[in-house]
Amino acid sequence: MRYYSFQILIEKELEDAGYYAYSPTLPGCFSNGKTIEEARRNIREAIEQHMASLLAHAQPVPQDDRLVHVEELTVGIPE
Repeated sequence: MRYYSFQILIEKELEDAGYYAYSPTLPGCFSNGKTIEEARRNIREAIEQHMASLLAHAQPVPQDDRLVHVEELTVGIPE
């Protein structure tokens, strides 16, 4: 078995109670879920299906793109 690693991002849906998940390494590969855990499970399944399609069509599986750092930054502005 060969293993691949992907960074995923999970964001709160703007107009929904759920969460949106995607991998910047695999454009067009995304999923969602009602909870963060469900979104994580669903994006794993989406990535597995996306990879199966890439491999079935003899396409390379991207592995070079790496997120360096993600964080939340709070900035105070005097009133």
